[in-house]
Amino acid sequence: MRVRTRTVVAGGVVLVLLAVVGVLVLVRRIGGELRLPLASRTCTVQADGRVVLDADQMANAATIAAIGAQQGMPERAVVVALATAYQESGLRNLPDGDRDSLGLFQQRPSQGWGTPQEIRDPRYAARRFYTALKKVRGWERMRITDAAQRVQRSAFPEAYQKWADESEVLSRALLGDVTGAVACTVAGNPVMRGEAAAAALTRNLALDWGVAGAVPAELTGLTLAASDQRNGWRYAHWLVSHAQDHGVKRVRFGGLEWTARDGGWSEVTGDPQAGDRVVAEVFADG
Repeated sequence: MRVRTRTVVAGGVVLVLLAVVGVLVLVRRIGGELRLPLASRTCTVQADGRVVLDADQMANAATIAAIGAQQGMPERAVVVALATAYQESGLRNLPDGDRDSLGLFQQRPSQGWGTPQEIRDPRYAARRFYTALKKVRGWERMRITDAAQRVQRSAFPEAYQKWADESEVLSRALLGDVTGAVACTVAGNPVMRGEAAAAALTRNLALDWGVAGAVPAELTGLTLAASDQRNGWRYAHWLVSHAQDHGVKRVRFGGLEWTARDGGWSEVTGDPQAGDRVVAEVFADG
């Protein structure tokens, strides 16, 4: 009788474990895409719709949008690029993929997209995607999925369309069409702090946006001139998107302030230059 009882208990434990695994798979796979559990999603984007991402996805999306703007591409091109990266990699800079596919767009060295090292650089990968998209005649009038497919040549040509809504929300926010639209919390310790963080922010703003006027502020942050509200919010949302990997503690622009502690935007008063500059503060060393 005891042997039978132990067998029943053991069988019950196995069934419970299988059920747990099944739930995890369901949580992690939505629409055929591998996703992280909801608890790890630390960024919320509100721009006539809502998208929730983790810190890595948010940073990659911000860089894809910035490179498109730097290259003078219209907003629809950014939507196409984001939808493509959503489908191909889940907005992650993957180290591998099908055959020799790599990176955000799963570009293949064997197909002439570049060296493995180049393709793993999100900026390079995004530039190559936009360059290829520009060569597609009439892409502006195509559906998102058709434009993406003309570049990617995927075995699943309709797959990109399911990410169109999310990509439109992200593009509106990251291109500065909406104020205070990107809100991220910084989980645990940021990757960088202090002087290294301020220097990385200044360098990567120049790489992503072509902005060379960011001025480090006493090694604890930077001040960035904004030619207008739209550009100011582009930079502010980029800074928040990169908060986790660049150690951003506070961002202020247009009478609003985001803090890593609260993870959201709130009104501020008494800043006479609120409409003229974006101010960012990083976490101090130690």
